[in-house]
Amino acid sequence: MLEAVLFDLDGTLADTAPDLAAALNHVLRSENRDPLPFDEIRPWVSHGAKYMIRQGFKEEPPHIDELWSQLVDFYQHNIATHTRLFEGMDQILRTLEKRQLKWGIVTNKPAFLTDPLVQALDLNCKCVISGDTLAVKKPDPAPLLFACQQLAVDPANVLYVGDAQRDIEAGKRAGMRTAVALFGYLDSHDSPDTWGADILLTQPIDLLKLF
Repeated sequence: MLEAVLFDLDGTLADTAPDLAAALNHVLRSENRDPLPFDEIRPWVSHGAKYMIRQGFKEEPPHIDELWSQLVDFYQHNIATHTRLFEGMDQILRTLEKRQLKWGIVTNKPAFLTDPLVQALDLNCKCVISGDTLAVKKPDPAPLLFACQQLAVDPANVLYVGDAQRDIEAGKRAGMRTAVALFGYLDSHDSPDTWGADILLTQPIDLLKLF
């Protein structure tokens, strides 16, 4: 019996890549480097700001902490300029609420970025677990289990949807059913069919078939 659906945020629930790509290109320009095309940056987004910087610079800059602060500051002030829910996701959320199924967000994004984004997108979720809500984050299952406590649901009756291998690993370790958002920020070397997820979603609307 399905009681709840939990979503990763970036690359699963919301298409945040345009604003994060703009933040990375802002940093590159500040270092007198050419901006990169969006399609090149998009697969890096799920791995965090420092990963994006390393990829963008093709190395780890010695002042990466300073660049990280600059990227995050720019992103924080432009957090929902172009970010939108993935097409069809609003219908999914309405369907969950209509059927009185609980839903929430479990992300590795820190709360000081997660909370204003959730507010800007006007998301009426029952719980939001950020990357710094607990001492550990995904692929540790603890954030997902904590979300289940907040929602008062059995993990065995929860579906977790994410676009990264760590999402599926965390969901499986939590005893949940899992689904890969193939429309998310997968890289060319990713092999989601080997992650052991229960479901592969080509587009958000595919979730309706499960309800």
